[in-house]
Amino acid sequence: MKLAARVGRIAPSPTLAMAATAKAMAAQGIDVIDFSTGEPDFDTPEPVKAAAEAAIRAGFTKYTPSSGIDELRSAIIDKLRTELGLQYEKSQILVSCGAKHSLYNLAEALLEEGDEIIIPTPYWVSYSDQTLLNDAKAVLLPTREADGYAIRPDELQRLITRRTKAIIINSPCNPTGITYDRRMLEGVAALAERHDLLIISDEIYEKVLYDGASHVSIATLGPEIAARTVIINGVSKAYAMTGWRIGYAAGPKELIGAMANIQSQSTSNPCSISQKAAVAALRLGEPYTIKMVQEFALRRQAIVKGLNQISGVSCRMPAGAFYAFPNIGRMLGKTGPDGVIAHPQDLANYLLKHAHIAVVPGEPFGSQEHVRLSYATAMDTISRGLERLNGALRQLT
Repeated sequence: MKLAARVGRIAPSPTLAMAATAKAMAAQGIDVIDFSTGEPDFDTPEPVKAAAEAAIRAGFTKYTPSSGIDELRSAIIDKLRTELGLQYEKSQILVSCGAKHSLYNLAEALLEEGDEIIIPTPYWVSYSDQTLLNDAKAVLLPTREADGYAIRPDELQRLITRRTKAIIINSPCNPTGITYDRRMLEGVAALAERHDLLIISDEIYEKVLYDGASHVSIATLGPEIAARTVIINGVSKAYAMTGWRIGYAAGPKELIGAMANIQSQSTSNPCSISQKAAVAALRLGEPYTIKMVQEFALRRQAIVKGLNQISGVSCRMPAGAFYAFPNIGRMLGKTGPDGVIAHPQDLANYLLKHAHIAVVPGEPFGSQEHVRLSYATAMDTISRGLERLNGALRQLT
């Protein structure tokens, strides 16, 4: 059978693949310490589960409008108005089967062969593959750990061509945990306006912030940039609802309408029960999010401190999300049981096979000297994992 050429452009999600391997090993009775999974380990808040149960009991189990129920779109509009001061109509809101689905709908509606989209690195793994699947080119904008992964406007300017269609920003960022301040976003916004570019603002981790930090959405910088920004968000991370699969996009009416048409011919509506649950999350979930982030903050301190105590490893303190992104460059070139550790992927393979620790290598994120560890796991797991990691790295010669 001859498959479509687009299939050969991409690989399975490395984060999901590593998590699946770790779970398969655990199912065989192997004690795997899993730092790969990018989802909160907390349960979905009780009011959210109650809303879902009530929807089931009421028979809310049929098709809904493919763009999402009015009640949920109204809750999203209220959230964006009260939290960000942004005004949207229902025709500017699309509810999809997770934020990843929202991003894919956007790529399908926006990109054509020859188009380019600029993605600062390190980046979430699916940005580039979704671009490739839609016949466009991912143009990577390198950023530097020493600069706090800041976007430099002069370097961004050099990558803009007549083919550039959009810029993706992700703050707080997966995998680095960095956040973009207002001044940096103003520089990006100025270039977007000058070159008539769309901004795709992935804000899925907006509520997972530490040390009193506040989230700045680029769409809040003024009506001109708001008119050319698509906000991508969802309930997965902030409300421990990864499996419920509800994401949303807010942006220009024409573009959102095109995305809605695509969705109507692919998935139709998101799950009806999940939509009712998402309404409850947006209306009632904030106290639960605050408690969850308080616990993440303690874990963040523990894992970063522990990583920095391991010889050959250094790790910046993330300002948001729930990932540590340690630099393991000094480990590269060392030798393990299976040969030279030349790349982060080699180190991840070594750790999983010989130490039963699951981490995600940096290559799919655009880094050749990092690995990603999720600290959305119990403190005891973090402690055991750090001890085991230290021992495994000390075995390399």
